[in-house]
Amino acid sequence: MNSRLPRAAQAPAPASLPPAGLPGLDPALSRLVPAAARTWHVLDNGPVLEREGIAPIGTVLCVHGNPTWSFLWRSFVSGATDQALRGGDAWRVIAVDQLDMGFSERTAVERDLTLRIGDLADLTDALELTGKVVTFGHDWGGVISLGWAVDHPDLLAGIMLLNTAVHQPESSKIPAPLRLALGRGVLGKATVSTPAFLETTLALGHPALALDVKEGYRAPYRGASRRGGIGAFVADIPASASHPSDPERRRVAEALLSVDVPALMLWGPRDPIFSDRYLDDLVSRLPRADVHRFEGAGHLVAEDVDFAAAALTWLGDRFGRGAQDPAPAEPDDVSSVSLLAALDARRSSDATAVVEMPRRGDVDAAPRVVSWRALGQRVDRLAKGLLGAGVARGDRVSLLVPPGVDLTIALYACLRIGAVVVVADAGLGVKGLTRAVRGAWPAHVIGALPGLSAARALGWPGQKISVTSLPAATRIALGVTHSLPELMSVGAADSRPLPAGPAADDPAAILFTSGSTGPAKGVVYSHGQLAAVCRTLAETYDVGPDTGLVAGFAPFALLGPALGARSVTPDMDVTSPKTLTATAVADAAAEIDATVVFLSPAALANVVATSDALDPWQQNALRTVETFLSAGAPVGLPLLEAAAELMPNASAHTPYGMTEGLLLTDVSLDEIRALPEVGGVCVGRPAAGVRIRIAPLADDGSSSDSFGETEGVTGEIVVSAAHVFDHYDRLWLTGRAARRGAEQHARAAENGQTTNRWHRTGDVGHLDADGRLWVEGRLPHVIVTAGGVVTPVEPEQRVEGVTRISRAAAVAAGPIGTQQVVVVAETAPGTERPALADAALAAEVRAAAGVPVAAVLVVPRLPTDVRHNSKIDRTRLSRWADSVLAGGDLVAP
Repeated sequence: MNSRLPRAAQAPAPASLPPAGLPGLDPALSRLVPAAARTWHVLDNGPVLEREGIAPIGTVLCVHGNPTWSFLWRSFVSGATDQALRGGDAWRVIAVDQLDMGFSERTAVERDLTLRIGDLADLTDALELTGKVVTFGHDWGGVISLGWAVDHPDLLAGIMLLNTAVHQPESSKIPAPLRLALGRGVLGKATVSTPAFLETTLALGHPALALDVKEGYRAPYRGASRRGGIGAFVADIPASASHPSDPERRRVAEALLSVDVPALMLWGPRDPIFSDRYLDDLVSRLPRADVHRFEGAGHLVAEDVDFAAAALTWLGDRFGRGAQDPAPAEPDDVSSVSLLAALDARRSSDATAVVEMPRRGDVDAAPRVVSWRALGQRVDRLAKGLLGAGVARGDRVSLLVPPGVDLTIALYACLRIGAVVVVADAGLGVKGLTRAVRGAWPAHVIGALPGLSAARALGWPGQKISVTSLPAATRIALGVTHSLPELMSVGAADSRPLPAGPAADDPAAILFTSGSTGPAKGVVYSHGQLAAVCRTLAETYDVGPDTGLVAGFAPFALLGPALGARSVTPDMDVTSPKTLTATAVADAAAEIDATVVFLSPAALANVVATSDALDPWQQNALRTVETFLSAGAPVGLPLLEAAAELMPNASAHTPYGMTEGLLLTDVSLDEIRALPEVGGVCVGRPAAGVRIRIAPLADDGSSSDSFGETEGVTGEIVVSAAHVFDHYDRLWLTGRAARRGAEQHARAAENGQTTNRWHRTGDVGHLDADGRLWVEGRLPHVIVTAGGVVTPVEPEQRVEGVTRISRAAAVAAGPIGTQQVVVVAETAPGTERPALADAALAAEVRAAAGVPVAAVLVVPRLPTDVRHNSKIDRTRLSRWADSVLAGGDLVAP
């Protein structure tokens, strides 16, 4: 054995069965298996299936890491067995205890990576595995399982992985905890003589592991003589190229590039050992893999979340009796419009393309104006410079740049070379941005000084490129390798042509959602889908080369050049849309002779509130606007009416969309005026190329698997269009839930054609007799009372008709099925602190609501999400109301 390990670790010992009573471990699944003169302990449901006469689809081979054992896989083995016994898809699951680990034989032989991969092959030979085999590995068992996989292409049907790694970048060190354990004089004491390494691992549960579960993991490692394998495993970590196991690790890593089977990665981002950088590497080797990052989970992801259900679901989708190829999308000519076509068509024009307004307080600054000719030149030059700096096609590039000229140039340069831009705006806050950037794991970051400073302080990944030239000391402090001016200079001197552009189905962008209904999700768009977004905008609102676009809503500011429109972003704090003023909008409109203005509801509210500051010249600038749009959250009629007074010659519209589908329906102010004031928020008819369906709500508040168009039926809103996003980034389970029922509906005959991808929006609503869509709230905010399902928007609308109520939220308190409706409201005049409404106001609210109301609470301000500043945080309010009704303190929600 390794000389750095204590002598006690070198003693051989026979294999044995685990003791009875370990939590979740069925003794009937435990057996000893001889293989190549060694004896293994395994969990194996094969004999159970055989006894019941059940023929399995295939075998899942589970390989644990260090210092765990087959106990790690207990829920998966039991879950697979129960599924088969209930008549579902049957899988034989074999979870091994590696030699010198768990309850397998202690061999007193130094086992390196090559030998361990060979050991596993000896075991599978002894078990005489045939048919489909799917490997499933965790920690260093992941590498070993992958070694078996690449060596058995005739048996391999799929790969599943929990947190692991197969490649260690030469530019970075192995994780600090492992470096510490490998330290001279530390290895034996930390791993064998004491249970320190084992106990440190068991402390990584999120939430903390139950005591009986910890005892289960400790069971095979009581005493130094039983922990030799733990120390030997740590000693075998190939921490450098000179390590004896490094050539084998490299062999497996390289061979994995040629493997083409379905793959699944279930990941815990809080892992201090196998961070997201290792996930990024694995995805690059298995690019077809389905990936799901469980926010909040860590190294022991198998304990932190229900990984077994996720894995069994994936196996069913890929190999089960119901498995089938995805329905083909309806042919749609998204490739006919390139995101760069408008820019290329106008590159000889000296007309204005993009304008950046000076920041408030900068009285001497003039607007920054870039022509189409200059924009095209700078995009090409930067594209060449980025290629020279190592930015390759398919690389992820995080853009931490405020809207304006620099962001536009950086965005289109990345698109030109086929890099994938990652856009997560600062409105997510530091925590949200960190989660987004780490989740996407970009290879490069282009940032302004605030973004680069945050990236350095918070350890965000990627090569750092600054927007402006920085002093040498600042560059070093921030880890900046290049600047945009430097790269454009390099590109200007490069006479070589740029490589061919990306294809329509190549990924173009990852846009992060607002995070208003949970952690922000990365929404992946292809080039063709973004081109389809532009086409839908152009057809719906006649946006094109003659359009002057004021974009107070960041996503559409970036699409201006792709639409051929001259565009300007008004002066505002992008982290807070409500900072946008009427004078800033008017100044921006005047600068480009604006014909279209697009603002978020929060920005619009402050524009209206500050309209008294407009001078006659600014008022006149707003009179030239022909189309006004506000989207991102519901917009009330009074706010639209007030905006229409500022832009009296504009047709006012409030489109409905989301990050997953940026434009889905449209309704005009004139239509809204003619509609009832309650019943939900009417968002109009489908935009060009969009289909709308409803998945009806069940009595428990869930939505159906079937979609329909029946008038007046309330349910989850389901949409389909060529410009609906491709998938969520590394959130396979979330994306699967969003497409639930879509396969069946896509195959339903519609004039002999299948449809584009379908997406469950998470919004609830109904269609009226004229095909208009009415939004009634979010699916998670549906209130399931004893008397039936209540959607929140209509009661809120009715309550907001009460004279003293300025804004209201209807939320749930209590358990599902017997939930009570609680109204939480802002009043006019306002209240200084949260309180129960007085008797008179409560009576008015109850009379107006249209549903039974258990309590009426008043607050100084309803909480809203961090990005839009307009969407009420009903989830937070529901928890607060539940606490108040249970006797909790009336503190601010």
